[in-house]
Amino acid sequence: MSNAQPASPAPWDRKIYSGGWREAMTGTVVVTEKATGEMLGEVRSASADNVAAAAALAQVAQREWAALPDRQRGDILREASRLILKHGEEISQQIVCETGSIRPKGQWEVHMTSREILEAAALGSQPQGIVTASAEVGRHSIARRLPIGVIGVITPWNSPFLLAARAIAPALAMGNAVILKPDPQTPICGGAMFAQLFEAAGLPENLLHVLPGGADTGQALVKDPLVHMISFTGGHPRRARNRLDCWWSAQACLARTGRQQSLHRARRCRRRGRRQCRRLGIALPPGADLPDCAGRHLVHDRVAEAYTAALLRRAEALRVGDPFRDDVSPGPIVNERQAANAQRIVADSRSQGANVLTGGSRTGLFFEPTVMTGVAPGMPVFDEEIFGPVAPITTFRNDDEAVRLANQTSFGLVAAIACADLSRAQRIADRLRIGMVHIDDQTVLHEVHGPIGGIGASGNGYNRNTLTNADQFYEWQWLTIRAQIPLPVLIYRA
Repeated sequence: MSNAQPASPAPWDRKIYSGGWREAMTGTVVVTEKATGEMLGEVRSASADNVAAAAALAQVAQREWAALPDRQRGDILREASRLILKHGEEISQQIVCETGSIRPKGQWEVHMTSREILEAAALGSQPQGIVTASAEVGRHSIARRLPIGVIGVITPWNSPFLLAARAIAPALAMGNAVILKPDPQTPICGGAMFAQLFEAAGLPENLLHVLPGGADTGQALVKDPLVHMISFTGGHPRRARNRLDCWWSAQACLARTGRQQSLHRARRCRRRGRRQCRRLGIALPPGADLPDCAGRHLVHDRVAEAYTAALLRRAEALRVGDPFRDDVSPGPIVNERQAANAQRIVADSRSQGANVLTGGSRTGLFFEPTVMTGVAPGMPVFDEEIFGPVAPITTFRNDDEAVRLANQTSFGLVAAIACADLSRAQRIADRLRIGMVHIDDQTVLHEVHGPIGGIGASGNGYNRNTLTNADQFYEWQWLTIRAQIPLPVLIYRA
């Protein structure tokens, strides 16, 4: 029996959200509970015509929204943040059902999403521009921020509620309209729930559209001429050896000017790679500890034996099963494709000489916590993103080798360095080509104030945080004003 208890009938049942809940004569996206396989409901898959109609409605609504005082836009976002906390248990339960993540993770995602939206509500209160220097007396030169227009938001399944809010909230706060395409794995907690929350918060009609669907829907969103920017958090599922779904490290804000340039950048983002995160833990003596949630474990050979024993004890103590149980961690992998990919990575790496100390097999979507040693560059478990409870350990002899191994990837999201010598850890951090480095802390560390994002193939320079969110969803306009028209005047069109 399913752990979910959705409203019956749910407003999103067999519908899309575009100018209210409406029917769409297209395919159906079936939503399942990952732990049981039981159907939770269905949403419609939006067609290219649905995308075009939504963009046209959003363009008109955005002009009126941008004309509102910033305070009014902020008040609606603050109300949405409050409603998230009010309905937090229902939302977190839906997250657990759709993603397979455990209950504490769902609850964490609810609270972080509420905070993201609350912080975004204050963006409109920031300075809207600056007075710049001018080369001529009598000319006032102003650089001011203006909303971009209609923002397309494409989000992944792994933290669907939080990662959608990270784009939706600042985009709305800056005076834009949003068309959201959630991942087909999580269209309710990653999409439909936002429609319900913002509608209840008083967001004017046609400013937020939720259009579930697959690649065709995403392609239509990217191509639509009325969509001025795409905020994309995702991966490249079509790579033969790395058929990955979306992951939060990727932030591809596509071209804001010029449709051909936009399409070129979209294609380039798809070709460029998988937009993976590489969670890296580096353990150095003395005082090395276990970096939580690391995807690669680089361990000094002096402490490798003790480190491996401690990691092995931790892995063997974990219980896999129903994510609603308090004694379970982790729950199921999100789908069969991801589970099979994790199994393939372990098997291929083992055939190349890696050792499996515990785990390495699965029952359906439930993958045993796995610890591997003897891992080296060139093995899939070292080179690829796993999306499963697999901890590969690679040893090194000195700091130079540790840095070389850490940087031996085109991906650079986050690393954790465990070392009691903070000066040594800082020297290593200075040499890492990684967007976020946490010393004596976990790799999965999320705060709305710090710039969250990777470098290399793990990002494109648009980090998410309260420092830069305003700039991401604004255009700069240069405005000059003179007290009187100079003579002679030459009028021309650029």
